[in-house]
Amino acid sequence: MPISSGFFLVLSAIFALIGLFGATVAEGYLYAYSLMLIGFGLFFGFGIIKRHFDAQDAARH
Repeated sequence: MPISSGFFLVLSAIFALIGLFGATVAEGYLYAYSLMLIGFGLFFGFGIIKRHFDAQDAARH
């Protein structure tokens, strides 16, 4: 995995954690924003992992 992918994986985990901590104390619109931040962090992180394994699979064939 390239260093840039590792950096963005850590960044997406930080986004998800910020959203998680924000959702514990927020109300209303900020709560919805925190949930969307969690979703973005998770989907972006899993997208990076998927891209890594897709590249490995393509290199094998």
